[in-house]
Amino acid sequence: MKSQTAIDQATALFEQANRVLFITGAGISADSDLPVYRGIGGLYNVNMTEEGLTIEEALSGEMLNSKPEVTWGHIARIEAACRGASYNRGHEVIALLEAHLDHVCVFTQNVDGFHRGAGSSQVIDIHGDVYQLLCTQCNFRETVADYSHLEIPPKCTSCNGLIRPDVVLFGELLDLGKLELLQAEANRGFDLVVSIGTSSLFPYIMQPVIIANQLGVPTLEINPGETELSDMVDVKVSERAAVALEAIYQKLVS
Repeated sequence: MKSQTAIDQATALFEQANRVLFITGAGISADSDLPVYRGIGGLYNVNMTEEGLTIEEALSGEMLNSKPEVTWGHIARIEAACRGASYNRGHEVIALLEAHLDHVCVFTQNVDGFHRGAGSSQVIDIHGDVYQLLCTQCNFRETVADYSHLEIPPKCTSCNGLIRPDVVLFGELLDLGKLELLQAEANRGFDLVVSIGTSSLFPYIMQPVIIANQLGVPTLEINPGETELSDMVDVKVSERAAVALEAIYQKLVS
């Protein structure tokens, strides 16, 4: 493997670690064949949706409130394109590492629920979970396997209010409780911070790596492309997430 030296360096970081923070983005789910909504093979390669909106406008909290059928139509389209997909070896390796490390925390941008499905016990899904539904008017909540049975947009069976997925839409605030949970984890300290498959464009995604650097905590990035963090981390593995994590795991357990 052309990145063998980087794999060796990454493995050494894990061998010296006890508490590890994984920060994950869309790249870790790429090996599960999940489509992106823009780019090559994306659902929305054109600039505008059929309603004449950007996808960010269509998937915004404001649009959900004013025209829920528009937002739900695009959420349902994305869910249908992802239906039947499951976690991959990258997610599995992170879960398996819980048996080899004192503590593993996963801070993920993804809403697919794959980390929990693979067995990770401490997951902070900062953008929510698309399969967790809640009523906007009462306390009704439910977990669904997919959207195949839903009327779009769905209504609450208890109060007839609008049902929405428990995710952060464009223009909405992050969950304060989840941010506080991340801060509590950070206060206990990590001795390795790993960024996987994320472009790290949001400050709250970059911040744990920046703080780790300031504190002298080792940092690792696994991403086939270059990101804002690539020149900042101690070790960069330019590989797909599942490939790199499997190579690291096999070295750790051999």
